[in-house]
Amino acid sequence: QLQLVESGGALVQPGGSLRLSCASSGSTLNYYAIGWFRQAPGKEREGVSCISSSGGRLNYADSVKGRFTISRDNAKKLVYLQMNSLKPEDTAVYYCALDPKRVGPTPCEIRTYDYEYWGQGTQVTVSS
Repeated sequence: QLQLVESGGALVQPGGSLRLSCASSGSTLNYYAIGWFRQAPGKEREGVSCISSSGGRLNYADSVKGRFTISRDNAKKLVYLQMNSLKPEDTAVYYCALDPKRVGPTPCEIRTYDYEYWGQGTQVTVSS
């Protein structure tokens, strides 16, 4: 049974940086598109970024373009979300998720309904 585990969330000041990691257990995430999502209190879960299994196709929400970078290291079976220039509005629980339908170079989408396997989330708080 595939399980995803996020790590790297923390309290950080505005303008700071964090790197989140997504790892899998039970099966490898190497063959599938992986997405990052976030959910702030009282708000719906929203897509942040995604990466194809090959790593060649990336997608970002407009709100994070130029600040966040998604990447993957298939040798380590990890997917990262580098977050720079963090803002208070980035505060949320961040989730990684796996889309089992998109393999290889197929472009990914950051739509929650495309993803079937989800981690438990990691808290990111941006505050002074």
